[in-house]
Amino acid sequence: MSAEDLEKYETEMELQLYREYRDVVGLFSYVIETERRFYLANDYQIDVRNSAGEVFFELTLRDAWVWDMFRPARFVKNVRVVTFKDINVEELTKAEL
Repeated sequence: MSAEDLEKYETEMELQLYREYRDVVGLFSYVIETERRFYLANDYQIDVRNSAGEVFFELTLRDAWVWDMFRPARFVKNVRVVTFKDINVEELTKAEL
């Protein structure tokens, strides 16, 4: 497989992922972004934790969709993310869709 073939494949996968996102975004209430992933979810909880003087966040999502072109199944019932980085949560309104 040439570099050009690989680039074409990745471009097609990204386009397919975008189309899927466009089709499912209306099913969700929140857009949630972490340093590693982008999620759509209908319910979330963020807990601030402290261990040995280090502060981190525990994010729990329910009924979620994961933006990741390498996942065979992007719909996930429960997700748990532990991170030391920022978490951005935005509530979607029907006007934005």
